[in-house]
Amino acid sequence: MRRKTKITSTLVGLGVAGTALFATTGSAQAHGYTDASRQSHCASGTVSDCGNIQWEPQSVEGPKGFPGAGPADGKICSAGNGSFAQLDDPRGGEWPAADVGSGQNYSFTWKITARHSTTDFRYFITKDGYDPSQPLTRADLESEPFLTVPMDGAQPDATVTHEGTLPQKSGKHLILAVWDVADTGNAFYACSDVQF
Repeated sequence: MRRKTKITSTLVGLGVAGTALFATTGSAQAHGYTDASRQSHCASGTVSDCGNIQWEPQSVEGPKGFPGAGPADGKICSAGNGSFAQLDDPRGGEWPAADVGSGQNYSFTWKITARHSTTDFRYFITKDGYDPSQPLTRADLESEPFLTVPMDGAQPDATVTHEGTLPQKSGKHLILAVWDVADTGNAFYACSDVQF
């Protein structure tokens, strides 16, 4: 009887460990993010108090259709995912910002851990007068992306770099990158703070 109990306990323990391993590897293999985004800063430890996003920077996934649909205003940087709400916190406008110049070419690099069939990658920037101390809303963004990279259903590589010319701006702004997946109802979102 004692041996049977020990074997049963061992099997249950292995089952729990196997389930935990499956759950961990399942989420760790998903999706993608840009290299200068808020989630990248959290994953690298440049910014602290980030919650779960520090372990899952590639998982900022939410409904696609932005800006007509998608995450609610104030929850755009987290893609509406409450587990990643720290990305929506403007931190008083103190997120690290990349130094950029008006009209300069800029490279956006995605680290992709699951290569989804893709409609496009789109890049939006905030309007003049944007207040970086407030959560991001649609009204803060220019209505059209300044860069669109069509993919027509192709799968991107594990690392993808897009070159684009930045609009004429000054001061602190935010760039919202949206990766529209072709074969699901979702997209991936990445907010990057920049200083012109």
